[in-house]
Amino acid sequence: MRMFCALVFVAPLAAAQPLTARAEEPPKVSYYKDVRPVFQQHCNGCHQPAKPLGGYVMTTHADLLKAGEREKVGVVPGKPAQSYLVEQIKVHNTGKAEMPKGRDPLGAAQIKLITDWIAQGAVDDTPASAKAAAVDASNPPKYSAPPVVTAVAFSPDGAQLAVTGYHEVLIYDTTELKLRSRLIGISERVQSLAFSPDGKKLAAVGGAPGRFGEVQVWRPGDEKLLLSAPVTFDTLYGVSWSPDGKTLAFGCADNTVRAIDAASGKQTLQMGTHSDWVLGTVFSQDGAHLISVGRDMSMKLTEVETQRFVDNVTSITPGALKGGLITVDRRPVKERRVTKVPQDEGGKFIEKVYDEVVVAGADGRPRLYKIHREVKRQIGDDANKIREYEPLPGRVSAVAFNSDGSKFAACSSLDGKGEVRVYDSTSGAKVVCEKVTGPAYAVAWQPDGKRIASAGFDGIVWLHDPATGKLVNSFVALPKK
Repeated sequence: MRMFCALVFVAPLAAAQPLTARAEEPPKVSYYKDVRPVFQQHCNGCHQPAKPLGGYVMTTHADLLKAGEREKVGVVPGKPAQSYLVEQIKVHNTGKAEMPKGRDPLGAAQIKLITDWIAQGAVDDTPASAKAAAVDASNPPKYSAPPVVTAVAFSPDGAQLAVTGYHEVLIYDTTELKLRSRLIGISERVQSLAFSPDGKKLAAVGGAPGRFGEVQVWRPGDEKLLLSAPVTFDTLYGVSWSPDGKTLAFGCADNTVRAIDAASGKQTLQMGTHSDWVLGTVFSQDGAHLISVGRDMSMKLTEVETQRFVDNVTSITPGALKGGLITVDRRPVKERRVTKVPQDEGGKFIEKVYDEVVVAGADGRPRLYKIHREVKRQIGDDANKIREYEPLPGRVSAVAFNSDGSKFAACSSLDGKGEVRVYDSTSGAKVVCEKVTGPAYAVAWQPDGKRIASAGFDGIVWLHDPATGKLVNSFVALPKK
């Protein structure tokens, strides 16, 4: 027994010394796990191949060790004091820093993380499996198969058709269906596209799943990236422009709907009453409200100026909707109408601009709603619903009205097949488009109403006559080698 007791007391003393020595060593900072995510969230928007502010790129480890236009090396391994990057992110007595430009400085912990990493030798510990060839205008994406197309959009003049690819947006002219531009950014996935009301800009949202979300604003005419705004740590969805072209709204996988200034990237709205991913957004015709839909089986109304959640447009009764909502579009109107909406208190009514939207999602059935409640809420009601339409097979991924709101198109997918339909907004009569060869995820109207474009899993873009459903033309969204 005495021998056993001696062992019990001696063993902890012997183990204590190496533990003390290890505690004194500064923690090792990982570039891949610790530093790179900070750069992605705060720096890559302005320091990427498509937009190298100051001639400095921060999307790869090798670029970090280079100098920018001022001929000062950004990162000097082992020497933070000689690293221009550290000087740029340092917070001055004014509480501001040179970088990130126009934004709040990095936090003290983030600055220490970067400084310690440089002091420890600025080692690149990126796993071999995560190292891929850089993708930019000089090294465009290479395809072994056509990309899955998640979104298509016509320019307001109908001259251009934007199609999503991998790491890029492909711009085709609509006369000859030839590829004219490749807008290559840092987002691996581009989930949604929208031209500005004046047609001069193209917004794209997407990101890299589980790493970052990004809003891009391009000027397609000269392939110039005007804005790259990192938002959240996951992919973004459902981008839309405000009627005046000054604001961009989108949905996030953190259950929020957000809006930013389209010129500066500064956030102007955040609403968090959704309980699942927000997948679609659209502004009211006067820009005063934002409508959003999500996987939580709800459509919500937000007041833009106050960022205040106003109401659930759809019924909140369990079982009223059979699945999540994926897509929404506002019905264009020739003349602005107003409606009387009950106030929360006193039973008084106030006037609001009347708007209708079509929504669809997992249950395949498009529904038309007015966005403002005109009667007092009753438990279990769905009073804003105007009508339902015959369901498509499977899940509806996109809906889009024509320019006068008389018709809308919708596309769906189920068991490796797809369908594209055109509905009469008033009567519900439908036209089924022919020769759709695979799951369909995207649809858009040409402004003159003579064609609809749709695409999906197999990378083929179909152009149909919406009156007859006849296939007019098609092409594969695949840049030539």
